[in-house]
Amino acid sequence: MLAGGQAARAALPVGQAAPSFTLQASMGGRDFTYSLAGALKKGPVVLYFYPAAFTPGCTIEAHDFADAMDQFHALGASVIGVSMDEIDKLRRFSVSECRSKFPVAADPKGEVTGEYDAKMASGTHANRTSYVIAPDGRILMSYSDRSPDEHVTRTLAALQTWKNGHTH
Repeated sequence: MLAGGQAARAALPVGQAAPSFTLQASMGGRDFTYSLAGALKKGPVVLYFYPAAFTPGCTIEAHDFADAMDQFHALGASVIGVSMDEIDKLRRFSVSECRSKFPVAADPKGEVTGEYDAKMASGTHANRTSYVIAPDGRILMSYSDRSPDEHVTRTLAALQTWKNGHTH
């Protein structure tokens, strides 16, 4: 549920193949080309969309993800944040708010955001939507809520469930 009791808009369904993408990203202020396919070769990926760098909720969410990076790594997962901001803004955000712990990618035209059904009705910003994607490219979990409060908790829980089913 969204704040105010509004139901969250459905994102891509669990089990669906996650759309592959390559975007310009920054981590610790250093730009690079991020490839979802490349990241999935190393383990599951937490892909989270957020409305805009340096806004209060997005700052909270970036801090929460940064604080939990050891937990994500322990589960074999990587994290990538995506917004419709320009890379210049994200370069600064990756250092100050993401604490150089995980990359953020620029999707200024909203193409990837649209493929993931994470674009606000206005078309100018992303909804706050988190996905967990298995190494086989299938969506394990999706969660949309304007509040940043539960995105880290829910993605970690989904990863733990996945890992429990994949240890022999």
